[in-house]
Amino acid sequence: MTARELDAAAIHDPALRAAYATCRRLNARHGRTYFLATRLLPADRRPAVHALYGFARRADDIVDDLAVDAGPGERARALLAFELRLAEGLTRGTADEPVIRALVHTASVYGIDHRHFTDFMASMRSDLTVTGYASWEELGGYTHGSAAVIGLQMLPVLGTTCPREEAAPYAADLGVAFQLTNFLRDVGEDLDRGRVYLPADLLTAHDVDRELLLHSRATGLRDPRITSALRAAAAHNREIYRRALPGIALLAPESRPCIRTAFVLYGGILDAIEADGYAVLHRRAVVSRARRATVALDGLVRALAARPAPRTAAAPRPTGPGRSLPAAGAPPAGQPRRTRASAETAHEDVA
Repeated sequence: MTARELDAAAIHDPALRAAYATCRRLNARHGRTYFLATRLLPADRRPAVHALYGFARRADDIVDDLAVDAGPGERARALLAFELRLAEGLTRGTADEPVIRALVHTASVYGIDHRHFTDFMASMRSDLTVTGYASWEELGGYTHGSAAVIGLQMLPVLGTTCPREEAAPYAADLGVAFQLTNFLRDVGEDLDRGRVYLPADLLTAHDVDRELLLHSRATGLRDPRITSALRAAAAHNREIYRRALPGIALLAPESRPCIRTAFVLYGGILDAIEADGYAVLHRRAVVSRARRATVALDGLVRALAARPAPRTAAAPRPTGPGRSLPAAGAPPAGQPRRTRASAETAHEDVA
């Protein structure tokens, strides 16, 4: 339950608890894969992850889902107002808007560099005007702010077994890998918004342009050139996953099951895209419930194995941004045919 997570994180102020609860609802509603993985973290670290997700989701909603008839000017004004409230909140140490209040508290507790939030907002602003990217290098400027910094924000929450700067490149790569997977899954939806995140030079190499994408989207007709370009993009995406993988071992042991689960589930989206013949212009590829449940149960086993021995009553509790936090427990594995929902509920009941 949310109350148990907040109690574990020593968050007692009613307004702050409500702010974190708002972020948790955003994560649960919109970030199914991310939310499932988050629940494998120790209970006292989950609120911070919910705050980071809630902040990112709120900004993304302003850019894409503010209102069906909202024009670029209205979105730009709303995003600027949100950014100004963020800057004020980070300066004051609190804010009235729930997602910013929770984010500011998380940033303070874990010592998260405020530049990561500034870089993120810069990428969100670019979505208001930029509709395409010439190359992977140019796209990389966008994904640094929209994805790499998410991994960097998470590092202080997850903890590392090495100096944080050694783990940072892997965390950044994993954030980018996750976002490229989302780009591939959402090619059709992004095209409807007027955006193409596949680099133009990649498309040109396979004799594809925006007009061909629009034609395929509108008619439902498949084109082997588009399939070839998408296959190449997926191969590039998988290479970034391979680059990021060693970083999981650098995380605190109690955090690894969460990130490994996210790694496997997001990689599973690529598998689903491939299995569906790269038909992402026409339908969204999804990971089956059975697969999600299997991965979740494996994560529960890993989370249980990573749980440290119980502290004695006299043992002091470390404090501060770099504190070593107790891992969440998990029920024994091995129960047949458990669904994704039951796997999540079992973990929540003992966390």
